[in-house]
Amino acid sequence: MVVVGLGNPGPCYDDMRHNVGWWVVDRLAYDWGFGSFEKEGRSLRTGGLVGDASVLLIKPTTFMNRSGAALAGIDGLDECDLGADLLLVVDDATLDVGRVRFRPGGGDGGHKGLRSVSGVLGTDSYARLRLGVGVAPEGADLSDWVLSPMSESDESTVVGLLPELSEAVGVWISDGIQEVMNQFNR
Repeated sequence: MVVVGLGNPGPCYDDMRHNVGWWVVDRLAYDWGFGSFEKEGRSLRTGGLVGDASVLLIKPTTFMNRSGAALAGIDGLDECDLGADLLLVVDDATLDVGRVRFRPGGGDGGHKGLRSVSGVLGTDSYARLRLGVGVAPEGADLSDWVLSPMSESDESTVVGLLPELSEAVGVWISDGIQEVMNQFNR
């Protein structure tokens, strides 16, 4: 099983909406007692066992719009069932802050990180967790919006969800996408 949290590298991006994918995989690593993330190729990686399942956590370091490049050449990824064994965690600026949407596949919805991953993998048939970061205000540039820090209130909402999202990804690992959708989408 592979869980990829999309984001941008560097401390200047840590608190931005576009980096909530990294927040989620950081929490997974912490909750599951995995070691520190180590640089390997174009990503930071850690892994271990969740129950009986071997899980690899990945944070691409290629910047959002080239996230797919970080997945090229990952051992075993080309041999796994992408529809069942890969989960992408991304921000969603079309959802209110704190809304959670697990999906079994689909289009990129204008998300350039998902577009990059689908281009490299040659498919968009992989699970994704879209985490609402708030709808951009009318007239705001979408890039500026997702590359801006969250308000304290919005950040608290997302951080407050992390334990539940950790549980949800555990359900995805053990029971699959349909079960996690039934239990956690809101």
